[in-house]
Amino acid sequence: MTTLTKDILETWANDPAAPVALHLKQKLTSVECITPEDKCIIYPPTYADIGYNIDSVDGKKVALVDSVGSQANRMEPLFKSTSEKPEDWLVPQIQIALGSEKKKGKAKKGTDAASTEADDEPTNITTLSLLDLAHRGADAVVHSSGKLAELVRKAFAALREKGDASKLCAIAPTSLVFGVWDSRGASSEKRPRLVRSIIRAWDVEVLHAAAQFNSVWKELDDEDKDELQKESAKKGKPKLSVVGLADAPAVFRDTKASQYFEGAPNPEARVLGGVLVKGDIERTVTVNLVALRGLQAGDGPDGEQTKKMRTYLLSLALIAATGEMDLFLREGCHLRYKADDQWFSVPRRGDTERIELVPKVFKDAAEEGAKAFRQHWPAELNYTFNVTEAKKLLSKKEDEETAGGEQS
Repeated sequence: MTTLTKDILETWANDPAAPVALHLKQKLTSVECITPEDKCIIYPPTYADIGYNIDSVDGKKVALVDSVGSQANRMEPLFKSTSEKPEDWLVPQIQIALGSEKKKGKAKKGTDAASTEADDEPTNITTLSLLDLAHRGADAVVHSSGKLAELVRKAFAALREKGDASKLCAIAPTSLVFGVWDSRGASSEKRPRLVRSIIRAWDVEVLHAAAQFNSVWKELDDEDKDELQKESAKKGKPKLSVVGLADAPAVFRDTKASQYFEGAPNPEARVLGGVLVKGDIERTVTVNLVALRGLQAGDGPDGEQTKKMRTYLLSLALIAATGEMDLFLREGCHLRYKADDQWFSVPRRGDTERIELVPKVFKDAAEEGAKAFRQHWPAELNYTFNVTEAKKLLSKKEDEETAGGEQS
């Protein structure tokens, strides 16, 4: 087994002959499974029209439990800091404000402008961290935030035109760690993930649920019932059950599949009730060293700035890849780690090798890298969303739009 040292970390980041990837296969289980005999039932995410994302592999069903994009969005906030001191941060803590302090009232007839000020209503301002945005440096909110949009535009242009990733690394290094696609910007630059993670459940059986909502309908007198039924029957009015004034069974979900098939309830239309996992729940994590070594700074592929940037990004990638995030993925899907992690280095050819990752090594390297890049961080870290700029994004042709989930 190889134990990680600073020299090995720098070799992985910069030597073309070094391993092509680092890989982890992590076993998970439900918090409700206490003994090996317990039945493990979890709730995967549901998607429009298809319900659970389930495929068949070698005659057994495999369920997607957490997608690559979702995993990235869960890992990235690990880099948010509660400290107010920039010297404690591993990455810039950029904030974007949405909303405004005052909502201007419209002047009424016969009133002057001054009188409308009294009608101004304060509104809540929502502040988002760049580390919370699904598409990172390429997010629509970033492209609609004035000076920040200009900084990011120049960074993507440098990456596209000169292959210089250092400018983006100084603004949003996690955009390089978790992958980014500037599909909403002028560059259309696309960079692969350095860290890729996904959770699947193997050998599953789909379960179904049913529920019955009992309203106060039976307690109402006939006159009230008659009035409510007439009102609900009017064009455009919701059903009584929708507003909670009539009993409502919950057996079928809203889907294109027929509710009955050959005289029996159609499983494809039934309300989903989780999956019974008979195999493993498995999280795989891969650190792509080839993609990392494909990045360079302004001094070229063998320059000192390039080498420092790669080591810094690899350190951030390892912090994300080894971080023990909470695995409460959604209601009914609360997982935990089942065993110790086993990391492997994957060579270009030949057998994989077990490695021991030493957190102190890559955390120290991350701090050293942050110190080197801190002088290039944006002078301003607080920006404001501009709805006028956001409207410009809507002027794009429909065929230029792309599905953001792929790079979430």
